[in-house]
Amino acid sequence: MSSLEHPDRFVDRHIGPRDEQLQEMAKFCGADSVNDLIDETIPAQIRLNNELSLTPAVNEQTFIQNLKKTAAKNKIYKSYIGMGYHPVLMPPVIQRNILENPGWYTQYTPYQAEIAQGRLEALLIYQTVISDLTAMEIANASLLDESTAAAEAMLMFYALRPKDKKNANVFFVSEECYPQTVDILKTRALPMGIELKIGDYKKSELADDTFGVLIQYPAGNGEIRDYSEFFADAEEKNIFKVVAADLLSLTLLKPPGEFGADAVVGSSQRFGVPMGFGGPHAAYFATREEYKRFIPGRIIGISVDAQGDEAYRMALQTREQHIKRERATSNICTAQALLAIIAGMYAVYHGPEQLKAIAQRIRTFTHILELAFLDFGFKQINENFFDTLLIEDTKERIKKIKQEAVKKEINFRYIGNNRVGISLNEITEEEDVIELIELFAGIAGKQFASGYLQSLLERIESEFSEFLPRTSSYLTHEVFNSYQSETEMLRFLKKLENRDLSLAHSMTPLGSCTMKLNATTELLGITWPEFSNIHPFAPANQTKGYKEIISELEEDLKEITGLAAVSLQPNSGAQGEFTGLMVIREYHHRKGEKDRNVVLIPSSAHGTNPASAVMAGMKVVVVKCDDHGNIDVDDLNEKAEKYKDELSALMVTYPSTHGVFEERIIEICDIIHGTGGQVYMDGANMNAQVGITSPAVIGADVCHLNLHKTFAIPHGGGGPGMGPICVAKHLAPYLPSHYFVKVGGDKAITAISSAPWGSADVLIISYAYIKLMGSMGLTLASKAAIVNANYILNKLQDHFKVLYTGLNERVAHELIFDMREFRQLAEVDVEDIAKRLIDYGFHAPTVSFPVPGTMMVEPTESESKEEIDRFCNALISIKEEIKEIEEGQQDRKDNLLKNAPHTLKVLTSDEWEHTYSRNRAAYPLPYTREKKFWPAVGRLDSAYGDRHLVCSCVSIDEFVEETVLDQ
Repeated sequence: MSSLEHPDRFVDRHIGPRDEQLQEMAKFCGADSVNDLIDETIPAQIRLNNELSLTPAVNEQTFIQNLKKTAAKNKIYKSYIGMGYHPVLMPPVIQRNILENPGWYTQYTPYQAEIAQGRLEALLIYQTVISDLTAMEIANASLLDESTAAAEAMLMFYALRPKDKKNANVFFVSEECYPQTVDILKTRALPMGIELKIGDYKKSELADDTFGVLIQYPAGNGEIRDYSEFFADAEEKNIFKVVAADLLSLTLLKPPGEFGADAVVGSSQRFGVPMGFGGPHAAYFATREEYKRFIPGRIIGISVDAQGDEAYRMALQTREQHIKRERATSNICTAQALLAIIAGMYAVYHGPEQLKAIAQRIRTFTHILELAFLDFGFKQINENFFDTLLIEDTKERIKKIKQEAVKKEINFRYIGNNRVGISLNEITEEEDVIELIELFAGIAGKQFASGYLQSLLERIESEFSEFLPRTSSYLTHEVFNSYQSETEMLRFLKKLENRDLSLAHSMTPLGSCTMKLNATTELLGITWPEFSNIHPFAPANQTKGYKEIISELEEDLKEITGLAAVSLQPNSGAQGEFTGLMVIREYHHRKGEKDRNVVLIPSSAHGTNPASAVMAGMKVVVVKCDDHGNIDVDDLNEKAEKYKDELSALMVTYPSTHGVFEERIIEICDIIHGTGGQVYMDGANMNAQVGITSPAVIGADVCHLNLHKTFAIPHGGGGPGMGPICVAKHLAPYLPSHYFVKVGGDKAITAISSAPWGSADVLIISYAYIKLMGSMGLTLASKAAIVNANYILNKLQDHFKVLYTGLNERVAHELIFDMREFRQLAEVDVEDIAKRLIDYGFHAPTVSFPVPGTMMVEPTESESKEEIDRFCNALISIKEEIKEIEEGQQDRKDNLLKNAPHTLKVLTSDEWEHTYSRNRAAYPLPYTREKKFWPAVGRLDSAYGDRHLVCSCVSIDEFVEETVLDQ
């Protein structure tokens, strides 16, 4: 009988191998079927008994229609709320060619620099924008949001306290800072023993116990203040000075670097990135060069490649938390790379003069409004301002202003019952200003003539005098003065894109990263104005569409994890870890068990685990792993008993970071619970659990989920990400709150992120993924991921040693190959293999994590059998090349691996002195003749880049001069 359903199912588009291929691959692994392979891999005692109770999968067209209906429930009012979030105009050439382009959004963090030169250059441009506008010496490649950046500055300077300030623990915060920032400072200060003093900077005495100060510039109410005397006092007392600054205003105002700032933080959202109900947006962090080795997050720097040509790379704290672990000063693991790139390209597109003109136009409109309000008899508080007016009036008139604004579908910021804030923005037009004048004229019972606006403009030109004007130049590099035509801009963006390998080219088999398909349909909604143009603090009756998505997503994640409650606030995996631990901390404290501050962490754990534990005020105790890569249960028992009265939690990744389902996981959790401790499950490997087992089944009390892994949010070259946490019922009361919006539990900890639901706009992607896949699709995805990994194991185990296997010699969704033997046999390091893979058109697997000298491979469910075979054949071919070195057929120093990757420049050079042919270097397997990705540069010289740290755009002449001088 014919089916009435459309035959096109999304699950068939998402999962790479066909059903019959999955069965074939399972049999290749020695199992009778896919289900038998899963039974042989996952311990029976942790298997789910029932199918997930989710809404049935819908096809793509139905989902799009449903999403449009949901979007229509959001109301787009004109937003003058401000508070760090403003309507913007994203240039369409940037929207189409970056934000909506899989060549950009499916890239991973640029750990393999040779195939990431495009986004590395784009991020260096962003860093230049930040350092130029703030007038600071160095900037990082972005952080999660403005409030987090402020907290990171506080923690950095707490760690950098000079000897005479080692006991200082007070951080002064101006009462004019944004409330959401103050809230997060409270969250981050509490476990570190930092005391916040919030007050009026003009009246506060900076005592000896103060190590740092934070001010907002312009102030949160819009006033531009001169902080020079305050900063001079702080400088005299050896106190660090942090400024949270509006980036666009710095095109007009004296930059913080010129009045004594030690660090400048803020958001680059105004540079072309929509509000998106709170994010994602790229926060910035700029500081002095002397603090370069303490900056949280990533820094892009300039180095040279093997041929001496300029090349870009991640510098210094590339993976700080993996190096320092429990000694880390930050747990930042990701950034907002895609949004930083958009912000940087916004500056390239406009150039310095147009950026200044945009800011000047906003300020002019704001002055026009002020004059009109004064003419109408209103009291305007701010004496000096950029884009924000603060009106003070009777509560009756403020109430009337609000009523009239709602009628006109306008949002203002209301402060108490007698003040209203109005922040203008880039999209404000002349007719909008007239509308606002009319609104206030009506309240005041006034009228104005048709030429009134022009008369106000003339008054401004004659009466206005600048306060703290900027006199220094900025964005003088040619990159900001060359691409103002769309033709040139388009070609520049395409040039950068073509330098980068992404999922648009080939699989990215990075272990612990889950580089799965980011389907086009899943991403469609994020640029719809009904979602992208919503302010995070908009009234609830205007955000019903978002609330519906959030509510349904929370319910789905509760069902998938088996846990009782969800917070979507953390906007990275590491933030999720920190949030979960803070919730556990609050749970113990509320029970009167404040001494519970020890966290047990396996030695195999991701480096953010111990870093997050330290940020949460915990003491880290490392638990050994046995020879099979599993948690050493005897060692766990011993340490759980030793610290039973102090034990707060165990942090465990499941399946383990070694790529196996540990059979004794329930016993492990029971040991912790027996002491009164809690179990935190790191959800990095959740892609092997969904629909088959769950955190609740294994015994976890809290877990975070990487929505940018398991639930299809793209990595964007290093962000955005989302790390919501799911908790058991007894922990639900402590989920984080927010200053402006009621979220979290009734005993909530303070906020984790600037916005109530973190980077809310990209939640639509995970929502779409779950709705399109349904219960059966999600379960099949987990099974396919496990089949693909075991297929790779069986394809390659005769060529490379597999470090760890679990039950029945199976692996979970990823596996580790031990490459250390080749060091002795052929002087080949794991890095050489990684770089040679580039010549074959592949991004390397994860290198030297979690075990040095190894490669961790994760194929995901989205890669086809054909692509996996191609990858395996590439590695087998490389193994043969290593064998040639071992047997003396290739030189141990001059060979295909040591000189990889091979660039077009090298291969077409007139000189060729290598002992192997150009043909073998360029086209190692037949498919590379038809499908070849050329790296833009040769192998990076990382040591040179760290010795000569250059983290902003310089002219080629300057760079060459430095290189020559060094030689």
